[in-house]
Amino acid sequence: MKTKTINNKEFAVFDNMEDMSDFAMEQWSDVCRRAIEARGIFTVALSGGSTPITLYQKLAARDDLPWDKTHFFIVDERFVPYDSTASNFRMINRALLLHISVPAKNIHPILTVGVSAASAAEKYERDIAAFFKLPEKTLPSFDLILLGMGEDGHTASLFPDTASVTETARIATHVWPPDEAMHERISLTFPVINNAVNILLMASGSNKAATIQSVVMDKKCKLPAARIRPEHGRFILLLDQSAAAALNEK
Repeated sequence: MKTKTINNKEFAVFDNMEDMSDFAMEQWSDVCRRAIEARGIFTVALSGGSTPITLYQKLAARDDLPWDKTHFFIVDERFVPYDSTASNFRMINRALLLHISVPAKNIHPILTVGVSAASAAEKYERDIAAFFKLPEKTLPSFDLILLGMGEDGHTASLFPDTASVTETARIATHVWPPDEAMHERISLTFPVINNAVNILLMASGSNKAATIQSVVMDKKCKLPAARIRPEHGRFILLLDQSAAAALNEK
Protein backbone atom coordinates (compact mmCIF):
# COMPACT_ATOMS: atom_id res chain seq x y z
CA MET A 1 0.00 0.00 0.00
CA LYS A 2 1.40 3.37 -1.06
CA THR A 3 0.38 6.49 0.79
CA LYS A 4 -0.76 9.72 -0.88
CA THR A 5 -0.32 13.32 0.21
CA ILE A 6 -2.65 16.33 -0.01
CA ASN A 7 -1.76 19.64 1.67
CA ASN A 8 1.13 17.90 3.44
CA LYS A 9 -1.32 15.37 4.91
CA GLU A 10 -0.16 11.81 4.27
CA PHE A 11 -2.93 9.22 4.02
CA ALA A 12 -3.78 5.75 2.78
CA VAL A 13 -7.19 4.36 1.80
CA PHE A 14 -8.20 0.74 2.36
CA ASP A 15 -11.02 -1.48 1.14
CA ASN A 16 -11.71 -2.91 4.60
CA MET A 17 -10.58 -2.96 8.22
CA GLU A 18 -8.52 -6.09 7.68
CA ASP A 19 -6.31 -4.35 5.15
CA MET A 20 -6.10 -1.18 7.24
CA SER A 21 -5.14 -3.18 10.31
CA ASP A 22 -2.50 -5.15 8.39
CA PHE A 23 -0.92 -1.88 7.24
CA ALA A 24 -1.02 -0.48 10.77
CA MET A 25 0.56 -3.67 12.07
CA GLU A 26 3.39 -3.35 9.56
CA GLN A 27 3.97 0.23 10.70
CA TRP A 28 3.93 -0.92 14.33
CA SER A 29 6.50 -3.65 13.65
CA ASP A 30 8.82 -1.29 11.80
CA VAL A 31 8.61 1.48 14.41
CA CYS A 32 9.06 -1.06 17.21
CA ARG A 33 12.16 -2.55 15.61
CA ARG A 34 13.80 0.83 15.06
CA ALA A 35 12.98 2.05 18.58
CA ILE A 36 14.43 -1.04 20.23
CA GLU A 37 17.54 -0.91 18.09
CA ALA A 38 18.04 2.71 19.14
CA ARG A 39 17.03 2.67 22.82
CA GLY A 40 16.17 -0.85 23.89
CA ILE A 41 12.45 -0.15 24.44
CA PHE A 42 9.36 0.72 22.42
CA THR A 43 6.76 3.16 23.80
CA VAL A 44 3.24 3.25 22.38
CA ALA A 45 0.06 5.09 23.41
CA LEU A 46 -3.20 3.40 22.41
CA SER A 47 -6.71 4.73 21.84
CA GLY A 48 -10.06 3.12 22.49
CA GLY A 49 -13.12 3.06 20.26
CA SER A 50 -14.25 0.40 17.82
CA THR A 51 -11.96 1.17 14.87
CA PRO A 52 -8.67 -0.22 16.29
CA ILE A 53 -10.15 -3.45 17.69
CA THR A 54 -9.24 -5.49 14.60
CA LEU A 55 -5.65 -4.21 14.83
CA TYR A 56 -5.43 -5.10 18.52
CA GLN A 57 -6.77 -8.58 17.87
CA LYS A 58 -4.23 -9.11 15.10
CA LEU A 59 -1.42 -7.90 17.35
CA ALA A 60 -2.62 -10.24 20.09
CA ALA A 61 -1.94 -13.18 17.76
CA ARG A 62 1.67 -12.12 17.22
CA ASP A 63 4.20 -13.99 19.34
CA ASP A 64 7.18 -12.66 17.37
CA LEU A 65 7.01 -9.10 18.69
CA PRO A 66 9.17 -8.02 21.67
CA TRP A 67 6.36 -7.54 24.17
CA ASP A 68 8.80 -7.61 27.08
CA LYS A 69 10.39 -4.43 25.70
CA THR A 70 7.11 -2.72 24.81
CA HIS A 71 5.55 -0.15 27.16
CA PHE A 72 1.83 0.53 26.76
CA PHE A 73 0.25 3.87 27.64
CA ILE A 74 -3.32 5.11 27.11
CA VAL A 75 -4.04 8.12 24.90
CA ASP A 76 -7.24 9.02 26.73
CA GLU A 77 -9.69 7.53 29.16
CA ARG A 78 -13.21 8.04 30.41
CA PHE A 79 -13.34 8.61 34.14
CA VAL A 80 -15.03 5.28 34.86
CA PRO A 81 -13.91 2.11 36.68
CA TYR A 82 -11.74 -0.29 34.69
CA ASP A 83 -14.54 -2.86 34.56
CA SER A 84 -16.97 -0.40 32.93
CA THR A 85 -17.92 -1.11 29.34
CA ALA A 86 -17.10 2.57 28.68
CA SER A 87 -13.47 2.12 29.74
CA ASN A 88 -10.87 2.35 26.98
CA PHE A 89 -8.44 0.34 29.10
CA ARG A 90 -10.98 -2.46 29.46
CA MET A 91 -11.32 -2.76 25.68
CA ILE A 92 -7.56 -2.59 25.08
CA ASN A 93 -6.93 -5.10 27.84
CA ARG A 94 -9.49 -7.59 26.54
CA ALA A 95 -8.54 -7.24 22.87
CA LEU A 96 -4.76 -7.19 23.27
CA LEU A 97 -3.00 -7.07 26.63
CA LEU A 98 -4.50 -10.20 28.18
CA HIS A 99 -3.30 -12.26 25.21
CA ILE A 100 0.38 -11.31 25.07
CA SER A 101 3.38 -11.93 27.31
CA VAL A 102 3.84 -8.37 28.53
CA PRO A 103 5.15 -7.71 32.05
CA ALA A 104 2.68 -5.90 34.30
CA LYS A 105 5.23 -3.12 34.87
CA ASN A 106 5.11 -2.36 31.13
CA ILE A 107 1.41 -1.41 31.28
CA HIS A 108 0.66 2.17 32.27
CA PRO A 109 -3.11 2.76 32.63
CA ILE A 110 -4.78 5.97 33.79
CA LEU A 111 -6.02 5.83 37.38
CA THR A 112 -9.81 6.23 37.47
CA VAL A 113 -10.77 5.20 41.01
CA GLY A 114 -10.16 6.76 44.40
CA VAL A 115 -9.29 10.21 43.05
CA SER A 116 -10.95 13.05 41.15
CA ALA A 117 -10.62 13.22 37.36
CA ALA A 118 -8.40 16.31 37.71
CA SER A 119 -6.15 14.49 40.17
CA ALA A 120 -6.05 11.47 37.85
CA ALA A 121 -4.77 13.70 35.04
CA GLU A 122 -2.08 15.13 37.33
CA LYS A 123 -1.01 11.65 38.42
CA TYR A 124 -0.84 10.37 34.84
CA GLU A 125 1.30 13.36 33.97
CA ARG A 126 3.67 12.60 36.87
CA ASP A 127 3.80 8.92 35.94
CA ILE A 128 4.75 9.71 32.34
CA ALA A 129 7.34 12.28 33.41
CA ALA A 130 8.90 9.76 35.79
CA PHE A 131 8.96 6.97 33.22
CA PHE A 132 10.60 9.14 30.55
CA LYS A 133 12.85 10.80 33.17
CA LEU A 134 11.79 14.20 31.91
CA PRO A 135 13.42 17.41 33.04
CA GLU A 136 10.89 19.98 34.26
CA LYS A 137 8.71 21.56 31.56
CA THR A 138 9.71 19.07 28.85
CA LEU A 139 7.59 16.63 26.88
CA PRO A 140 7.76 12.88 26.34
CA SER A 141 8.38 11.55 22.86
CA PHE A 142 6.37 8.38 22.28
CA ASP A 143 7.62 6.11 19.51
CA LEU A 144 4.04 5.61 18.31
CA ILE A 145 0.68 7.17 19.15
CA LEU A 146 -2.43 5.53 17.74
CA LEU A 147 -5.44 7.84 17.43
CA GLY A 148 -9.04 7.74 16.29
CA MET A 149 -11.39 10.54 15.30
CA GLY A 150 -15.01 11.34 16.07
CA GLU A 151 -17.59 12.66 13.66
CA ASP A 152 -17.18 16.08 15.30
CA GLY A 153 -13.44 16.06 14.56
CA HIS A 154 -12.27 15.32 18.10
CA THR A 155 -9.24 13.09 18.56
CA ALA A 156 -8.00 11.57 21.80
CA SER A 157 -10.47 13.27 24.17
CA LEU A 158 -9.68 16.72 22.80
CA PHE A 159 -13.10 18.06 21.82
CA PRO A 160 -13.97 21.14 19.75
CA ASP A 161 -14.56 24.31 21.76
CA THR A 162 -13.03 22.98 24.98
CA ALA A 163 -9.99 24.30 26.83
CA SER A 164 -8.24 20.97 26.29
CA VAL A 165 -7.69 21.78 22.61
CA THR A 166 -5.52 24.80 23.36
CA GLU A 167 -3.67 23.35 26.36
CA THR A 168 0.05 23.97 25.87
CA ALA A 169 1.70 23.39 29.24
CA ARG A 170 0.41 19.99 30.35
CA ILE A 171 1.25 16.42 29.39
CA ALA A 172 -2.20 15.19 30.38
CA THR A 173 -5.36 17.16 31.01
CA HIS A 174 -8.77 16.73 32.60
CA VAL A 175 -11.54 17.18 30.02
CA TRP A 176 -15.21 18.00 30.38
CA PRO A 177 -16.81 17.02 27.04
CA PRO A 178 -19.26 19.56 25.61
CA ASP A 179 -22.12 17.10 26.05
CA GLU A 180 -22.91 16.97 29.78
CA ALA A 181 -24.22 13.43 29.35
CA MET A 182 -20.72 12.21 28.44
CA HIS A 183 -18.15 11.05 30.99
CA GLU A 184 -15.34 13.24 32.23
CA ARG A 185 -12.08 12.35 30.49
CA ILE A 186 -8.32 12.35 30.95
CA SER A 187 -6.33 12.89 27.77
CA LEU A 188 -2.85 13.41 26.44
CA THR A 189 -2.49 16.92 25.03
CA PHE A 190 -1.61 18.15 21.56
CA PRO A 191 1.96 19.14 22.55
CA VAL A 192 2.55 15.50 23.53
CA ILE A 193 0.80 14.09 20.47
CA ASN A 194 2.78 16.37 18.16
CA ASN A 195 6.03 15.41 19.86
CA ALA A 196 5.62 11.74 18.94
CA VAL A 197 7.97 10.06 16.49
CA ASN A 198 5.06 8.41 14.65
CA ILE A 199 1.31 9.07 14.68
CA LEU A 200 -1.34 6.88 13.07
CA LEU A 201 -4.96 8.03 12.96
CA MET A 202 -7.48 5.37 11.98
CA ALA A 203 -10.92 6.49 10.79
CA SER A 204 -13.78 4.52 9.27
CA GLY A 205 -17.36 5.15 8.23
CA SER A 206 -19.25 7.46 5.91
CA ASN A 207 -20.34 9.62 8.87
CA LYS A 208 -16.75 10.86 9.09
CA ALA A 209 -16.25 11.62 5.39
CA ALA A 210 -17.10 15.33 5.59
CA THR A 211 -14.87 15.79 8.62
CA ILE A 212 -11.98 14.00 6.94
CA GLN A 213 -12.43 16.19 3.89
CA SER A 214 -12.14 19.31 6.06
CA VAL A 215 -9.13 18.02 7.97
CA VAL A 216 -7.25 17.07 4.81
CA MET A 217 -8.40 19.65 2.27
CA ASP A 218 -9.01 22.82 4.31
CA LYS A 219 -5.73 24.45 5.30
CA LYS A 220 -7.62 26.69 7.73
CA CYS A 221 -9.55 23.88 9.40
CA LYS A 222 -9.74 24.40 13.16
CA LEU A 223 -11.14 21.02 14.14
CA PRO A 224 -9.05 19.20 16.75
CA ALA A 225 -7.93 16.49 14.31
CA ALA A 226 -6.49 19.22 12.07
CA ARG A 227 -4.21 20.24 14.95
CA ILE A 228 -2.16 17.09 14.56
CA ARG A 229 1.02 18.60 13.19
CA PRO A 230 4.04 16.63 14.39
CA GLU A 231 7.12 18.68 15.24
CA HIS A 232 9.62 16.11 13.99
CA GLY A 233 7.69 12.90 13.36
CA ARG A 234 5.49 11.24 10.76
CA PHE A 235 1.69 11.40 10.69
CA ILE A 236 -0.41 9.07 8.52
CA LEU A 237 -4.20 9.01 8.22
CA LEU A 238 -5.53 5.47 7.67
CA LEU A 239 -9.01 5.60 6.09
CA ASP A 240 -11.52 3.14 4.79
CA GLN A 241 -13.27 3.87 1.50
CA SER A 242 -16.30 5.36 3.23
CA ALA A 243 -14.32 7.78 5.39
CA ALA A 244 -12.25 8.84 2.37
CA ALA A 245 -15.23 9.23 0.02
CA ALA A 246 -15.24 13.04 0.03
CA LEU A 247 -11.55 13.45 -0.68
CA ASN A 248 -10.59 14.79 -4.05
CA GLU A 249 -7.74 12.35 -4.54
CA LYS A 250 -5.24 13.54 -7.07
